[in-house]
Amino acid sequence: MFKIEANDSLAVIGLGYVGLPLAVEFGKGTPTIGFDINQDRIDELNSGKDRTLEVSSEEIAEAKHISFTSNIDDVKSCKVFIVTVPTPINSHKQPDLTPLIKASEAIGSVMQAGSVVIYESTVYPGATEEVCVPILERMSGMSFNKDFYAGYSPERINPGDKEHRVSNIMKVTAGSTPEVAEEVDKLYQRIITAGTHSASSIKVAEAAKVIENTQRDLNIALINELAIIFDRLDIDTLEVLEAAGTKWNFLPFRPGLVGGHCISVDPYYLTHKAQEIGYHPQVILSGRQINDSMGEYVASQVVKMLTQRRVHVVGANILILGLAFKENCPDLRNTRVVDIISELDNYHATVEVYDPWVDPEEAMHEYNISPVTELENGRYDAIILAVGHQQFIDMGADAIHALGREKHVLYDIKSALPIESVDARL
Repeated sequence: MFKIEANDSLAVIGLGYVGLPLAVEFGKGTPTIGFDINQDRIDELNSGKDRTLEVSSEEIAEAKHISFTSNIDDVKSCKVFIVTVPTPINSHKQPDLTPLIKASEAIGSVMQAGSVVIYESTVYPGATEEVCVPILERMSGMSFNKDFYAGYSPERINPGDKEHRVSNIMKVTAGSTPEVAEEVDKLYQRIITAGTHSASSIKVAEAAKVIENTQRDLNIALINELAIIFDRLDIDTLEVLEAAGTKWNFLPFRPGLVGGHCISVDPYYLTHKAQEIGYHPQVILSGRQINDSMGEYVASQVVKMLTQRRVHVVGANILILGLAFKENCPDLRNTRVVDIISELDNYHATVEVYDPWVDPEEAMHEYNISPVTELENGRYDAIILAVGHQQFIDMGADAIHALGREKHVLYDIKSALPIESVDARL
């Protein structure tokens, strides 16, 4: 009979935006080891600091039963392994399972008989049992559902959100046998005050996760397409949405750039699996195409307005306020602001980026972008408010306009400023 006892040690593999909050929450009452291959990350956490700003120093200190390591041998004594590594896409928009594969190899090399490996990383339905489990068997020399077990509990972390945290978001759980499923569910009940939902199988839980963000992606794609249509009709999109929103069942989505590690990535995991089994998904991929094109659309709108004002686009100074993929968050993963920059570069404009939230070294490493650290009044021919950081909203329209030259354009992607104070908004 498989059981997870209260004193069984637990390892969280991967200490990013998902793994660290989870590890800290478990570490308040369960012997927990946080593992990450990045020694700098481990040193930072051991000093009580989190560069992602998801967990405070006080919260780390509250986790009395946690330790951090980059040595995989340190987790040999653990019975439970929870995998929270990234699952990105490659340049061809196909799933890149490399981090998941390497994590499985590392766990398989140290886990003991009677262990359970729970995956939280977003995957396509079937990936846990088709890709990860065979690696665990090969590396450990043990048999699945005889010597070790698997579980799945999709992450629901919302970076930068201080209201919806690990403990107060309902958690879906699943296990490779009914007994394991029950134990996995009980494990998460230790920390999840919002409750859990036990799925009938790992595949169901995997599918549930991947469609959560696919549904949101498609809803935003619809609104983005409407924004393009309404612009040609000379109608303000936000006014239309506010009017339609007076009906009780109208969904309050807004147009914008769709980046980050979830909404803009997860649908490609589902479409990959669909194509693998011989079905070509049309609606999902159409939505992705629309959302992936919005950076280029914004850039073309700004270029059009500059041209109408007889401002030469070649050499024009353009300021982009915000680089992170969402407001009030340092997360740069898969930010679509870079699409605007790339398109403006094609016009040979001079683009500067300002974002007080992001790490300049990370911006340079990931995108070869060096954000400016200070803003200069009267410098820019166009200003694009790309991310709704509170700092930008607090600046107000007058202060943002002061950054521009006489004929400058102010384009508000986020509808963060009053409509009468901007030249255009998405």
